[in-house]
Amino acid sequence: MTDLLYCEVEEELRASVRALLRDRVDLSRVEGPEPVDLKLWRTLAADLGCAGLPVAEEDGGAGATWRETAVVMEELGRAVAPVPFLGSAVLATAALPAGDPLLAELASGARSAALAVPMSTGPASTGNGPRWTVSACDGRLDGEVTTVADALTAHVLLVPTAEGLFAVEGTAAVRAAVVSFDLTRPLADLAFRGAPGRLVAGDAGPLVARALVTGAALLASEQLGIAEWCLETTVEYVKTRRQFARQIGSYQAVKHRLADLWVSITQARAVARYAADCLATDDPDLPVAASLAQAFCSPVAVRAAEECVQLHGGIGFTWEHPAHWRLKRARANATALGSATRHRALLAELVNLPA
Repeated sequence: MTDLLYCEVEEELRASVRALLRDRVDLSRVEGPEPVDLKLWRTLAADLGCAGLPVAEEDGGAGATWRETAVVMEELGRAVAPVPFLGSAVLATAALPAGDPLLAELASGARSAALAVPMSTGPASTGNGPRWTVSACDGRLDGEVTTVADALTAHVLLVPTAEGLFAVEGTAAVRAAVVSFDLTRPLADLAFRGAPGRLVAGDAGPLVARALVTGAALLASEQLGIAEWCLETTVEYVKTRRQFARQIGSYQAVKHRLADLWVSITQARAVARYAADCLATDDPDLPVAASLAQAFCSPVAVRAAEECVQLHGGIGFTWEHPAHWRLKRARANATALGSATRHRALLAELVNLPA
């Protein structure tokens, strides 16, 4: 039986990451010209070593598993930290084959990378081959990719083409910021005009497919972190906020809403942990676990954030209160790496359940 509980090492990692993010995350900076906190990213990636958790020791990493990475994703979701962890430490790292020299650079935090696919791209169903929008000829790339997450600050762009997967220096592409719903995770449109690239692998399809499944599985942990923060913050608020001479948390209607949310989050934790464990153990059930996690955790995170805003009353709708950042991240994640509807359809196909 899969162990869904957190081990002592994972709890110690959680405590370290949470303490760092509690002290260093400043969401007011995302309204400025540099929304990504690169100093925080370097501390998280290099000093704490979080970027190299799933990378093998022979490739310069920590030799841990994706389970530990999932714990980091939970904490990043709680804090909605403006760092390129998903793009670099998850998607790009998962797309690189073992032995590639870029792995060591990503694991050390010396460089960051982004996988050049639209953020809405999810794992493909059987028979739906990839459709690359960039072509390569003699090592030079031409084409465009829209709405790529964490690409604005990436040192390296991993670009899939029909000719293979190429590593392109970020400065060789034309990068244009996109107005995104979630300001804490900036998107960018990329244009390549004869950009030189290094061939990473001759067949980009399997590598990108692995990266997308990995991203979908771990995004569920981020959604879990968002939901947990929203529930805990709301419970604390309704204990102290008074209306009509009594705490609003004493009203049965409020209790029922929060109790239902607690049940959903408990279930979401189970499916998110199962997806992370399947990823860590290379379980053949991973595609099913990843789609199940996204189909369930995505709407739970959105509902938790909506309940948080609503049960905080008027203050929950203000720009100064942090609830709206969680709602925006949850809403943006609901369309990232495949929507819940898309994953339900994929899940039905994976378990041979006809429409």
